[in-house]
Amino acid sequence: MPNVFGVLTVSNWVEFLPLALIILVFYLLVLRPARNRQKDFMATQDSLESGKRVMLASGIFGDVASVRDDEVDLVIAPNVTVTVARQAVARVVTPEVAPTDEESTD
Repeated sequence: MPNVFGVLTVSNWVEFLPLALIILVFYLLVLRPARNRQKDFMATQDSLESGKRVMLASGIFGDVASVRDDEVDLVIAPNVTVTVARQAVARVVTPEVAPTDEESTD
């Protein structure tokens, strides 16, 4: 009787197909978006500099006064500066350009 434990047949590959599909779906739906979010977060952290307007993860907006290794000083109101962890900065806010009367001709 031949040893069949080491032989791969088509039926063996079909048995592993659902597992391979689950791994592929997990990669596409979980790992790739997480990697993209991590890249975006690192780009945000690298772009922090004095004078930029940022939004914290808690929703507080402020202007960056100074940036240190692990902390950021934010001016959230005149004469009010808070120190927050650098990781609390969720995004850098780009100023929105208000449409002029010439551009908005509805």
